[in-house]
Amino acid sequence: MSSIPRDQWYVAAYGREIGHDLFSRTICGESILFWRTRAGEVTAMSDRCVHRRFPLSQAPSRLVEDQVVCGYHGFTYGADGVCVAVPGQTRVPRTARLKRYPVVEQDSFVWVWIGDPAKADAARIPRAPWLVSPDYTTVSGMEPLRARFGLLVDNLLDLSHETYLHGGYIGTPEVAATPITTEVDEEAGIVYVSRHMDDAECPPFYAKSTGLTGRIMRWQDIEYTPPCLYKLHSRIAPLGVLPNPDGSDPDAFHVEVVYAITPETEHSTHDFWAVARDFALDDQGVSDFLAEQNRTVVLQDVAALDVLERVIATEPPGYQELSINIDTGGLAARRLLARMAGQATAPSGTAVPAPRS
Repeated sequence: MSSIPRDQWYVAAYGREIGHDLFSRTICGESILFWRTRAGEVTAMSDRCVHRRFPLSQAPSRLVEDQVVCGYHGFTYGADGVCVAVPGQTRVPRTARLKRYPVVEQDSFVWVWIGDPAKADAARIPRAPWLVSPDYTTVSGMEPLRARFGLLVDNLLDLSHETYLHGGYIGTPEVAATPITTEVDEEAGIVYVSRHMDDAECPPFYAKSTGLTGRIMRWQDIEYTPPCLYKLHSRIAPLGVLPNPDGSDPDAFHVEVVYAITPETEHSTHDFWAVARDFALDDQGVSDFLAEQNRTVVLQDVAALDVLERVIATEPPGYQELSINIDTGGLAARRLLARMAGQATAPSGTAVPAPRS
């Protein structure tokens, strides 16, 4: 049974990746063809000609106005996926049409629906408004991960690994040493994990971008909406500086870290990442620094998870892993993902309940 939940929205690309040319990406094992019509709308359909399955993204296939011409035999398709011309005859077979995918462009992402199109409800797409807000400046990217998407979910819901894997960038001793709180909204299907460090070392990631030195207050509040969207609300402030009673927080720095976790296949993942900040909005130097630093952190995760995927592939059946308090968020996410995928157990390993503290 697949570990990938169907009947779900997934991020397929950044809007900037798709223009008036043919663009292909594999999402949940399905090769999908995208392009932006002359009217500016994104289309999504199967990247396989109905005739002999030649990939329509593969040269010499080409886009002519808003029609795709297969480079193998010339079958031609409109933006709705319906074939409008075939070679050697005037009659176009009624069944000559490509599978279409519901698609929505929102918050800089292009979302695609994988599953039954009749169930595609755009209102279910989780929001990340900071990525397009004029009150924030965003840097972003995507890295391919040769590991199952559940491993990345585990990684992001347990940030204690920052202390060890990302020391010198984003990690400090306090991250691993500070206990977490975990809550699950069963009705909404959201996992919340919080870690508030009220006296912590300021890592280079924040020291060089905010100008803060010495000890800081550092809050990490995670909000994960399975299967695809992860948000880390980061608050960085001088020691003792708290939000005002009305919720305003003018003396702190706020960073919204967003990950779109999109399965490519059962054992590979598209790791979309974005970092939005509410300070130094027009400082290109800060943008360049945060983009380079965050990409380095992401690549450290990628290297570790690629290794872990290979290790898991060699494990004997029934291997039992150990879980502790820091894993409560990840275990909750596994349970929700398994339920979405119709599984009895979670996809990333055996979900052993964490002990009570």
